Amino acid sequence: MRNKTQGLAEASICYTGDILDPKRPKYNLDYYLRLAKQIEDAGAHILCIKDMAGLLKPYAATELIQGLRSTISLPIHLHTHDTSSLQAATYLKAVEADVDVIDVALGSLSGLTSQPNFNSIVEMLRGTPRHREFDQRSLNEFSNYWETVREYYYPFESGLKAGTSEVFQHEIPGGQYSNLRPQAAALGLGDKFEQVKQTFADVNQLFGDIVKVTPSSKVVGDMALFMVTNNLTTQDVLEKGESLSFPESVQSLFRGDIGQPEGGWPADLQKLILKDEKPFTDRPNEHLAPIDFDKEWAAFQTKFGPRLSLPICFPTCSTPKYSSSIGRTCSSSATCR
Repeated sequence: MRNKTQGLAEASICYTGDILDPKRPKYNLDYYLRLAKQIEDAGAHILCIKDMAGLLKPYAATELIQGLRSTISLPIHLHTHDTSSLQAATYLKAVEADVDVIDVALGSLSGLTSQPNFNSIVEMLRGTPRHREFDQRSLNEFSNYWETVREYYYPFESGLKAGTSEVFQHEIPGGQYSNLRPQAAALGLGDKFEQVKQTFADVNQLFGDIVKVTPSSKVVGDMALFMVTNNLTTQDVLEKGESLSFPESVQSLFRGDIGQPEGGWPADLQKLILKDEKPFTDRPNEHLAPIDFDKEWAAFQTKFGPRLSLPICFPTCSTPKYSSSIGRTCSSSATCR
C-alpha cells in the first residue's frame, strides 16, 4: 500500500494475556515488540494495539507503550473495551507513556463492553499537556440524546449492570460478550451462562491459549457452547474426541483456515478434531486460487443487476457459500449501491 497507493495502512496487534504476569510468558513484552517491528518493517503507517477484551491493565500499558516507543517510530493507537471498568486508568497511563490515539465512546454509549467514556476522558486530561478542547456541553447533549435511543435496543444489551473483573479470567472480548449471552439463551443455556463463561476460559487453555479476536473468539465460543450443551469437560474432549463431531468452525480453525497461532496448535487435539484431514502449516491464502475480478464482476452484474457497486462483489468472491444471500440483500438495499 505504501508503494502502490495513496492509502493509509494501519496494522494492529491484538493484546491478550498479561505482560506483567511471569506465569504467562507466551504473550510477554518481547512478543509484542517483535510483532510491532515486523509491522513497521512491512511498511505500515500506524500501529494499533487492539485490546479487544479489555485485558491491558494500567501499569502494563505503561510498559507496553514505552517499549513500543523505544522499538518503532510509528504513531501508536490504543483500542480497548471497558468490561472491567478499569480502562480509564489504563488510558491515563498510556497517555502518560505518550500513546498517540485512544478510542472512546460517547458518554451514554460507553463503559462495560463498550469503550471508556469520551466525556469523562476529556475532563480527565483537562489541565494537562495532552488535553484537547471539546465542547463539553455539546458532548453531554449528544449523550443525553443517545441515552434515550439506547433504550430501544435494550434486548441487545450485554446483561452487565456494572464492571466485572471476571473478564481477566474468561477473557471474552467486549464485542462478543453481548452476542454470546443471546446465543446461549437460544440454545436453552440461558441459565447456564456462568458455566458458559468458565468453559470459554477452559476452551482457551485447551486450544493452547490463543489470541481471541474475531473470528477466533467466536470459535472458542462455539466450542464452549458445544461442550456445555453436551455436558462435556475438557478432559472428556481429550478422551472421547475420536467419537465427537466437532463444530464446523472448530474444524476450520484447527485446519488452519484463518492462520497459525503463536506456538502452533496442540498436536494431539488437532488430530482428534481433524481426524484424518491434513491441516495447513502456512498462510491459508497460499492455497486460494487466483480470482479474475473482471470475470466475477460481469457474472455478479448479470445475476444481481447493474445497480450494485464493485466492492459488494468482493465478499461474494471470498465467501462464495454466502454469495446469493449477500447479493439478494444488497440488491434490495440502497446503502449497498
